[in-house]
This record gives sequence, structure tokens and C-alpha cells, in this order.
Amino acid sequence: MHFISPVLWQFLVNWLTHFALFPPEASGIAPQADALYFFLILISVIGLALVAALVAGFSVLYRKERNPEATQIEGSTLLEATWTIIPLALFMICFVWGALLYFRIYNPPTNAMNIYVVGKQWMWKAEHPGGQHEIDSLHVPTGRPIQLTLISQDVFHSFSIPAFRVKREVIPGRYQTVWFTPTVPGTYHLFCTQYCGTLHSQMIGWVTVMKPDDYKAWTEGSTSGMSLAQNGERLFASMGCNACHSGDASARGPNLAAAYMTKVQLTSGSYATVDDAFLRDSILNPTMHTTAGYAPIMPTYQGQISEEGLIDLVEYIKQLNSNYRIQQTLNTSQVQSQGPTSTSGPAQHTAATAPGMVKP
Repeated sequence: MHFISPVLWQFLVNWLTHFALFPPEASGIAPQADALYFFLILISVIGLALVAALVAGFSVLYRKERNPEATQIEGSTLLEATWTIIPLALFMICFVWGALLYFRIYNPPTNAMNIYVVGKQWMWKAEHPGGQHEIDSLHVPTGRPIQLTLISQDVFHSFSIPAFRVKREVIPGRYQTVWFTPTVPGTYHLFCTQYCGTLHSQMIGWVTVMKPDDYKAWTEGSTSGMSLAQNGERLFASMGCNACHSGDASARGPNLAAAYMTKVQLTSGSYATVDDAFLRDSILNPTMHTTAGYAPIMPTYQGQISEEGLIDLVEYIKQLNSNYRIQQTLNTSQVQSQGPTSTSGPAQHTAATAPGMVKP
């Protein structure tokens, strides 16, 4: 919006921000969203003023005292074309402008840093890849694209950061994403804008935008010692997933190494992309995505694992590039199960609980 006048623009921004009528612009997309917003306001005001002027003018020019008898006025092709073409052109400008902005907002860059956010009554829980956990708070660095992967643990929520001009519905059982690039260090409000229960008004928080060096220092001082992928590895082994997803030729489940974002053929003959939603659904509802060549006998873990646990498992599988770690954890569990008190082999012990589709 700086093209109208830098002085006028700064005056408007400062005035609106000072009176809390307009949030600050603190992300890369905010000025673009505001430009479209003010353009819509501008043409609406101009249109309103034009219509009001015409109504007032016609009321004076064609009042009863000046025209005691109605005057027949024939149509004008030029006039009709003018009031059709100009509004159409304005509407098309808004449509194209809005469409370009929409695709920019809904398509995060490939180098975006991903942070998971779980909404629950009545709090926001952020899960950083390095193992940092936050409640009703989010720390991000300036100048780096940030992608938030959102999901609700209970009811519908809505994640909104007005200063970043981002808002996304947070739905149970479905990953939603939103991204932004913070530009101005500071602290900004975080809201839930969807009524979600009696304490909805208290589901608020703060987003702290830090300089890269400060953010690095914060991550080093806030880590829990285990990344999400490391937590997922422990959960993967403790739930017996390594028994069927070992990556061996005789394995009873599909090979998960380097499977993320690849296409797999299902028993129906169709193909599906192994993304975050695919992995989550395969854990909670295995029969939804049965891989070709494997029987759908994997048990469901619906209600047995939290959203945070699912995030850990998904993050682990996403970063699983080889089966070396799986083989190591599997060998360890086999040695432990073959102790003096063991009465059954490891395959017999884990086959019923392995979270994978098992080969017939």
C-alpha cells in the first residue's frame, strides 16, 4: 500500500494501531492482504458516494415542481455499457487479485519450518520438531517461513493471529496447515475465533517473534532433550510396530523407510500419497488405506494414543530414511524377550499388536 503515499500510509497505520482498530502488519503476507482489503473499501466507498450523488442529483433535477408530468426517457446503449463494463472490470480485478493471494496463502514454500499445534478445550499446545513444547504460546524466528500443522483433539476450534493475517479452522481428525513469514520482532495476540465451549474466551495466547540468534538461544534452552522424531521412535518400538515394519523381504508389513510423500498402490487399485494425513489415518483406521499385497488385519489404535503421540509417530516415519534403527530396536526387543522367563518367541508376542498391515 506504500504506492499511495508513504506519509499518508504511515499516518493511517499509526492511527489505526494506536486506537486498536487495526492490528499491526507483522508478516510477509499482511501488507498484501491489507492492500486488497483497502482496495475493496475504496471502491465500495466510491460506489456508495456515486450512488448517493446520483440519487440526490436526480431527486433535485426531476422533482415534481420541475416535472409536473413524467417525462419518458429512452435507454442509452453507451450508458448501459458503461455501468456494466466498469463494475465488471472492478469485480474481475478483485477476483484475480484475491485468487492470487489465496493461492499464495494456501501454498507454503518447501523450505518452511513445520510446527505442530494441537487445539483442545481450552488451550493451544505447540510441538516444535526439536522437542520444545509450549502451552498458549508460540516462539518463531523472523525472516523464515513457518508452517503450522493444526489439529483438534476434541471440538472445532479456529486458530487466528490477526497481526499475521492468518486464520484457519482446526478440525478434529484432520490436519490443517497455515503458514506465514514473521517480519517484525515482538509479541502478538493468538486467538481461538470459533466458539468451543464455556471457556472459549480464555483460549488465547501469545506469539513471540524473535531474531534468528535469539530464537536459536531459546530453542537450545527450552528443549526437553528428545525431538519429536526420537519420541516417535520410542513409541514405534514400544507399540511393537518394528515387528511388522522391519523392512525385511519377509516382513509382515510395508516398508516405511523413505515412504513419506511417495505414492503407494492400495488393494482397490488406486494410488495414494503417503503424507501426514495418510500416516495418521493408517494408524487410527488401518482399513482405510490397505496397501496392495497386505491383509487388512492391523488393529486400530483409535482412543489408545493421543494426538501428541500421533504427531511423534508421524514425524518419526517422515524422517525414516533407512531401516537400520528399526533393526536395532527389534534386535534389542528380541534379546529381552528371550530371557529365562520368556515362554514365547518375539513374533508370537508382537504379531497381534503390531501397528501395520500384515502380510498374509
